[in-house]
Amino acid sequence: MNSIHSIARPIRTVPRGSDRRELRLAAVKRQLLVCASAAALAACTSTPLVAVPAALAVPAGQSLATAASAKGVQIYECRKDKGLDAWVFIGPEATLFDSRGREIGSHGLAASGIGPFWQAADGSRIVGAVKGRADAPQDAAIAWLLLSTTAEGPQGTFSTVKNVQRVDTVGGLPPKEGCAPSTYGQRVRVPYTATYRFFVEQNRTAGLRY
Repeated sequence: MNSIHSIARPIRTVPRGSDRRELRLAAVKRQLLVCASAAALAACTSTPLVAVPAALAVPAGQSLATAASAKGVQIYECRKDKGLDAWVFIGPEATLFDSRGREIGSHGLAASGIGPFWQAADGSRIVGAVKGRADAPQDAAIAWLLLSTTAEGPQGTFSTVKNVQRVDTVGGLPPKEGCAPSTYGQRVRVPYTATYRFFVEQNRTAGLRY
């Protein structure tokens, strides 16, 4: 005798309108979490944390916008200074790079001879004045600095920067000897590297596109 077996088929439930909305919302939250994680990772990669001395703290209400590495020279000239033969600092000459090693600007002595400048590839420029100083943790390295800045030239990448920190310095110190009346006017170019950290007023990151 033939027996008849009933086969139970799974019943597919169609989500109701409210269920669909909850599923879509959950998917959006997951995507936002992924994006937030990626953004945080990118931020850590481009602007690593640095232990900065209190003497170099930026004013309240400012935040780190970006950082650039610099590779170049510190220039000194042999002169009579305060009654002594000494290598006197003239200014820096360096190229600025972003976190991917791409050239983004230059660093040098302002045309006025007062203070250094940082100039972006778009022509925007800031000129700095030293406000704070701290010895470098590494031996035989120029000091870490805090500089307030004033914008010059066209609007652009550096226009909103208010303060700059110079940290992670390597090299750049003047020679310990070799300056004498017979060498007055002679200049030396001492290699150095550093990281420059650019600060803007909070919520003012426009233009810093690295």
